Amino acid sequence: MSNLVFLSAYQLAEMIRNGVVSAVEVLDAHLIQIAKHNPQLNAICTLNEEHARQQAKHADEALARGENWGILHGVPITIKDVFETTGLRTTAGYKPLENYIPDQDATVVARLRAAGAIIMGKTNLAELASDWQGINDLFPRVNNPWNLNYTSGGSSSGSAAAIAAGLSPLDIGDDFGGSIRQPAHFCGIFGLKPTDRRVPTTGHIPELPGMPKCIRQILTVGPLARSVQDLRLCLQLIAGEDLRQPEIPPVPLDTPTTKSLENLRIAWTDEFRGFPVAVEIKQAMESVANHLNNISINTEKWHPNFDFVAAWQISWTVLIYSSIYASPVGMDINFIRKKMGFMYREGTTGDRSLRKLGNVPKMVFPIFFNPNLKDYFEALTERDYLIAKMDRELAQWDVWLCPVAMTPAFTHCSPGEAVEVDGRKIPYMMASGAYTQPLAFTGHPVVVIPIGKTKNGLPIGMQIVGKRWQEMELLRIAEKFSQLITGFQQPPNYN
Repeated sequence: MSNLVFLSAYQLAEMIRNGVVSAVEVLDAHLIQIAKHNPQLNAICTLNEEHARQQAKHADEALARGENWGILHGVPITIKDVFETTGLRTTAGYKPLENYIPDQDATVVARLRAAGAIIMGKTNLAELASDWQGINDLFPRVNNPWNLNYTSGGSSSGSAAAIAAGLSPLDIGDDFGGSIRQPAHFCGIFGLKPTDRRVPTTGHIPELPGMPKCIRQILTVGPLARSVQDLRLCLQLIAGEDLRQPEIPPVPLDTPTTKSLENLRIAWTDEFRGFPVAVEIKQAMESVANHLNNISINTEKWHPNFDFVAAWQISWTVLIYSSIYASPVGMDINFIRKKMGFMYREGTTGDRSLRKLGNVPKMVFPIFFNPNLKDYFEALTERDYLIAKMDRELAQWDVWLCPVAMTPAFTHCSPGEAVEVDGRKIPYMMASGAYTQPLAFTGHPVVVIPIGKTKNGLPIGMQIVGKRWQEMELLRIAEKFSQLITGFQQPPNYN
């Protein structure tokens, strides 16, 4: 049953539960797909085949005895290789962790196992989840299933590629500035960045094992899948307070409304001021708005009264301070050398006016060489102001639609090298992060859905932005949109 590999996780779970197919058959289908396509994609970096086979066999035996492990009983899934997995190598794409085997699961992994999921393998990524491409010193780079010459994005590079190519029905990623959303856009799949602190990050790397918990702002954890239904199912499993991470508030998931799409207030924009977007992405956004209006779902073109440039720049201060002590800076000369080369390319390639606007190296180096807690706390205070500002702007709308990035997937390049967008060289970090990082900074939930393709066949995604702590309403609306627009389309040659 080769078509099993493109069914959703919730469909597979129902089929296993009803005896239509066995957990062993589902796992075998995915292992065959992995053997066939992973050598060219490099999406899965550690395969847990033997243990997964044992678990699938036990899952079938349990059902035969009338036992049900949970909503994902017997469903094989993958986990981004930044989340600790008991007894299974967890590297974060970082050479010193090549042989690191945790003795405890990350909280989200434990919750998925408790729901009956089988961890089939770990997915490849950018080194220490810190780049927009799947490049590290341990594993071959990750390629995009739609065109192997293009990146699948980052840092959840292997996660998105595996989902798009049918290697896995569900994966867990992290989003510190766009690491779920940009790969979902590049690979034509669905992704959810929940509200900041909705989902525990316990067991996430970085920080490196044994280090104090330094990253306490902005980082979120969420699913990548081929349907909104799977995003919803997964969020319900992984969200909620965690005794290992007391700052996660005990806020229950919201109850979605029953408002019809015709009664929603929907805003959209195709470009933030100062951050130019590829023409084909702007056309796709306009096409979505026109389609919705043509079927009596009113959308209004709108630009929030919000300083995205300030959010971009201040977010870098918070991100750098949050991660400077969580990364191996000061301990790993090779890591420092690579980051210096990255920053040199970031600061010297691309449109000069945009480099000046982005200003990433000029923000990074002063903090790196002379960290100042006063500056950090001032940035956090500015963050509070910008969160409240975005809350006020979004209060008038049910959802807001906007691009995911300035560009669709780009060809593989050196990290930090400028990316060409419609003949203009765009600074590397800005090309991928200008539309995702501000919304990570404000902590608002976002669903990415596919909305079309470019002329050369690369996917285009769209961000659907909701109000903080209202993920279930956001997912309800996103599901309706996905049914009306395009839904998941599998890349060619992956049958």
